[in-house]
Amino acid sequence: MAEPLLSVRGIHTYYGDSYVLQGLSLELREGTIVAILGRNGMGKTTLIRSIAGLTPPREGEIVFKGRPLRGRAPYAIAQGGIAVVPQGRRIFRSLSVRENLMLPTSGLARPRKGRWSLDAVLKEFPQLAERLHHGGGALSGGEQQMLAVGRALMANPDLILMDEPSEGLSPKLVQHVGHIMKSLREHGHAVLLVEQNFALAMEVADYVYVVSAGRFVFEGTPAELERAPEVMEQHLGLGKES
Repeated sequence: MAEPLLSVRGIHTYYGDSYVLQGLSLELREGTIVAILGRNGMGKTTLIRSIAGLTPPREGEIVFKGRPLRGRAPYAIAQGGIAVVPQGRRIFRSLSVRENLMLPTSGLARPRKGRWSLDAVLKEFPQLAERLHHGGGALSGGEQQMLAVGRALMANPDLILMDEPSEGLSPKLVQHVGHIMKSLREHGHAVLLVEQNFALAMEVADYVYVVSAGRFVFEGTPAELERAPEVMEQHLGLGKES
């Protein structure tokens, strides 16, 4: 079997003296979607930040395409083929929609060739095409989220780290984001998804991890998670009626 695209091995990540991730390990292969589920404050976003180099772990190892990421700067990790759709969107409000989308194609970003061009992204998100010259700050919350997803796609990454991509979106747009993730998988991309929308995560994910207090308390397929009601109730707050 081929080596995993991403391998996280026993990482321990802190914020100052706060011990957040306590020995997490996971694997993610090309063309798969892995979802990280858990209540707020359990370490999901910290895992994304650890992989992206924004909050490097103090112990453990993260390997991407066979290369350790320890000690690499966030920009170098991004250039290597990892893009982030951050929680809270983090678009540049003073730049136009077009300028936001074109940032990953600048010379400093070392643009990568692939399926996603400006035309391809605008075809997926026609609302952005209608607002191409508007400032990012003039967009609605849902449009800003579309812009954050589109900006990540423009990097043509091998792996996209998505932190709550459905946040602030209408049900119709949530379905669209699900379609985008499935399309990425079909084209060989991998997605590591942190998501509070349980239904979306279960629909798109090939494999699921549940995190609680910085440790994984479950891993398995979505079908296996559905057969573990005690995990869903205790760690996700989802009772039988949910």
